[in-house]
Amino acid sequence: MGRHNRTLRLTDDHENESRGHHEDLAKALYQEFGGALMGFALGLTGHDRQWAEDVVQETLIKAWRNADKLDRRPAMLRAWLFTVARRTVIDGWRSRSARPQELAEIESDAIVLPDESDKTVAAMIIYAALQGLSPEQREAVQRTYLEDRTVNEVAATLGVPPGTVKSRIHHAVRALRKALR
Repeated sequence: MGRHNRTLRLTDDHENESRGHHEDLAKALYQEFGGALMGFALGLTGHDRQWAEDVVQETLIKAWRNADKLDRRPAMLRAWLFTVARRTVIDGWRSRSARPQELAEIESDAIVLPDESDKTVAAMIIYAALQGLSPEQREAVQRTYLEDRTVNEVAATLGVPPGTVKSRIHHAVRALRKALR
């Protein structure tokens, strides 16, 4: 099965959602994403290994606490984990700057944020915004913008007048703009 089509193999049976299964989730997340998450945290913390380990641990604890709410697809889990780790580091930087520093301050140029995580977070935001559209609006947007088809082609495929497709796209774009603000 392709890497993008698989889901993390854990039970979703609500009767079996117990502490043990949440611990299984934490273990599976660590096995699947621990190395990448550690590398990401090291970059964010200025290569402070102890702090990066704390960030990874806190991220996995938050995943454990939110196990029932997590989307189990690997791309979505990765994005969620990296977002939580990034926010944890930001909170750490804020708390460190609020109290006297024992060590010299790390310059902001030393913090490197990989483009991949920003793209993943942006994709999550757009995905969530698209989910807020009606199925008809989502289909019109997908066929015109993502499949690069004309309004007339989409109208013929859907069996509706071109004006209906234009209206769906118009209302969808307005809703997306509002959601993305």
